[in-house]
Amino acid sequence: MANDNPTSSDQVIPAAGNPAPYLQNRELSWLDFNERVLEQGADESVPLLQRLNFISIFWSNLQEFFMVRVGSLTDLSLVKKHIVDSKSNMTPSEQLRAIYLRCHELYPAYERTFEQVRLLLNKVGVTHVRPDELTDEQRSYLAEYAEANVTPFLSPQIINARHPFPHLENGALYIVVRLDEEADKAQDQAKSEHKKKDKKGKKSKGKPAKESTKNASLSQNVGAEGTMLGLIPLPRQCARVVKLPGDGFSFILLEHVVEMVAEQVFSMYTVKHTNVICVTRNADIDATESTDENDEDYREHMKRILKKRARLAPVRLESERELSDTLEPLLLDRLNLKKHQVFTTSVPLDLSFTWGLASHLSEKQCAALMYPPFTPQWPACLDRKRPIMEQVTAGGDVLLSYPYESMDPFVQLLREASRDPRVISIKITLYRLASQSHLAEALIDAAENGKEVTALFELRARFDESNNIEWSQRFEQAGCNVIYGFRDYKVHSKICCITRQTDDGIQHITQLGTGNYNEKTAKLYTDLSLITTSPTIGRDATEFFRNMALENVSDNYDVLWVAPLQVKPLILKNIDHQIELARRGEPCGLFFKTNSVTDKEIIDKIAEASQAGVKTVMLVRGISCLVPGVEGYTENVRVVSIVGRMLEHSRIYGFGPRTNMKIYLASADLMTRNMDKRVEIAWPVLDEKLRDRILSYIDVSLSDTAKLRELLPNRRYTPLGFFAQVSPEGKTIRFDSQVHFMDEARLKARMSTEVEVEREVEKREAAAVATNVAPSAGTATPATSEAATVPPEAMSATNSAAPADAASGSPSADATGTSEPALEPDAIEPAEEVTTTAILPHIEQPPHKPSLLVRALAAAIRFSNRRK
Repeated sequence: MANDNPTSSDQVIPAAGNPAPYLQNRELSWLDFNERVLEQGADESVPLLQRLNFISIFWSNLQEFFMVRVGSLTDLSLVKKHIVDSKSNMTPSEQLRAIYLRCHELYPAYERTFEQVRLLLNKVGVTHVRPDELTDEQRSYLAEYAEANVTPFLSPQIINARHPFPHLENGALYIVVRLDEEADKAQDQAKSEHKKKDKKGKKSKGKPAKESTKNASLSQNVGAEGTMLGLIPLPRQCARVVKLPGDGFSFILLEHVVEMVAEQVFSMYTVKHTNVICVTRNADIDATESTDENDEDYREHMKRILKKRARLAPVRLESERELSDTLEPLLLDRLNLKKHQVFTTSVPLDLSFTWGLASHLSEKQCAALMYPPFTPQWPACLDRKRPIMEQVTAGGDVLLSYPYESMDPFVQLLREASRDPRVISIKITLYRLASQSHLAEALIDAAENGKEVTALFELRARFDESNNIEWSQRFEQAGCNVIYGFRDYKVHSKICCITRQTDDGIQHITQLGTGNYNEKTAKLYTDLSLITTSPTIGRDATEFFRNMALENVSDNYDVLWVAPLQVKPLILKNIDHQIELARRGEPCGLFFKTNSVTDKEIIDKIAEASQAGVKTVMLVRGISCLVPGVEGYTENVRVVSIVGRMLEHSRIYGFGPRTNMKIYLASADLMTRNMDKRVEIAWPVLDEKLRDRILSYIDVSLSDTAKLRELLPNRRYTPLGFFAQVSPEGKTIRFDSQVHFMDEARLKARMSTEVEVEREVEKREAAAVATNVAPSAGTATPATSEAATVPPEAMSATNSAAPADAASGSPSADATGTSEPALEPDAIEPAEEVTTTAILPHIEQPPHKPSLLVRALAAAIRFSNRRK
């Protein structure tokens, strides 16, 4: 690899060829996304502990990026044939150089952000103590603590000619101990002298017992020859966060406690210095590699693959402090790494501990340092006192919006189906399940109750393989029909079909979702879930599961789009139709909400549409290989992103102007892997009310002025709060769309509860009149209950935001009128070079009565798509 230690972006040499100016490299775009996550950690409007969690998300995201994307590129760089990235024309080696360079730019910002938050937390009594900050009392406490709770679990190792360099586990922390060579020589000499004395001692009789004991002790503490290095793996049995005595909550991390006792552990040597290191290994492994499905159970094959992954080649080495001139080359040689693959940071090398800090704090402290708690609400469109199946089969389609509305109604539907004598079968695809899953338990109950339950498990869901293997075994033991999908395609669709025998014949209840059947992530990821009794969709669903059982890739569907044969071709066909409309001068437009857009064919088609005059808006949380606003190519395309408290995860495709836009929901991002290498589903929203609800959802999301940022032609994003409004009094007012949806869900739930109470009161009154009995004194009339009022938080002029989760789950912030963090001068182009049109210029909203929540908030918040 040429230039193993790049120091400036000028050294990233583009490959031969001229990539289109509206395309950018996928990996570099992803690193920009992760930088936006890190910037949430610097956002002063986010509560402090949530800021720390955002930094932890940045860390875990980057860890997975190195394991998967860098690992994959490393493998490709070793292939002799010429391979280039279709968007940037960069070879794998060129991409790797650019990635390592970009990461070396991100690490200092990562350090600064973490240290800033650490010091601010220290001021409010959540004190992360480093070894050089310990008081004498704390040192004394830790000495006793380590002796009782840490030292017994340590497994130290030495490295010399007789003890080769050990395998360092992926992502595990190690204390590396540099032993003094000169001291080693002195100890060799001491050892020799002890042997001589020993011989003399044997000859002389009547030697004092005291001296003999002393010599024995010395000989026991003489280490092995030629030892320069020691390693101590961080023990898994010990608590990572060690609470310290003193006021407030002070803690030190386990790795620093182990460092403090390293001299005792290696007492037979002279310890020169210690450090904490962590190796990241390639985890990108082909699950279909060397498998013969006729000879080996697929689950056993996947278990073997997981073991193999743990020993793949390293791609990154991290250390807490600079490695010495002796230690660095030794580690690089043993790990087969280059100098530019080493990253030094004072940030703890494993930030997973941050998610447990709240458990050490009081309720009052948590309230000050975390988002106000939010619980997904029961959807107002469903009566929780009536069977869900009865409501679904009697009414129209039901659309659930996670995490603002709860997944519980769908889980309840499965529970009811498991007991309903008319239910014949339940079929479902399972990509990621929670480790504790009520949904899975309902399916198992159904099988045990004699229902035919078919569960398609995708055992190759990355990093969820073990969990899926365990669940598939439980399903099989319960009598479910477990299938594993395709050899060459991951099944990423989210579809469930309940088949019932009714008086009118066979009925299908079909559920289609943009996200996984995971109750944990459903509280953190924004997703849409449709439950419908449409006979057409039901027939397509049964056909889908028939094809899955036969491992048949098919396009024989009436309304569903199923990848790999249909989704991309039909997206391209619908874009072509908008191009035709534009050329005829008729209303047209495109909208896409997706996690990432990387597919070159789709990007090229959107660029073609832009040149034809089709206005296109793309709400892309993560990677965008499409660069908008490039003169002559993508002037009519705008790309915006929301990184907030909730992880934006729903996929929405829109074709046409707002007045008659065709809306499709999907499980697929606009990525080549989703379009060509996975079984995905997209489906139309046929119910007009639900279509209007989704359009309203889009409108509110694009009205965000707190978290929404725009990708500019220079490939940079506008800073946080760029679209915020300034009141006549000079106060910055930010509108957080995710907070709005939480408030709206709460308000609708309260109003729904009030309606239910009123109905109950009316029933009682009617029954009392019928029996000539007056209502009891205890019967309340809810005329002025709090359910009828606007929630106090909704009436605040400053929207407060909410809680988050890992890797992928991201947090969000208040819209409090605070000033934005300082940015580098070149972080954004001058404002006058940015267009100031509305986010959705082609979607003209028709006159309509504002929603109840919008009216309630009108006194405090005014929506506006225009930039101040």
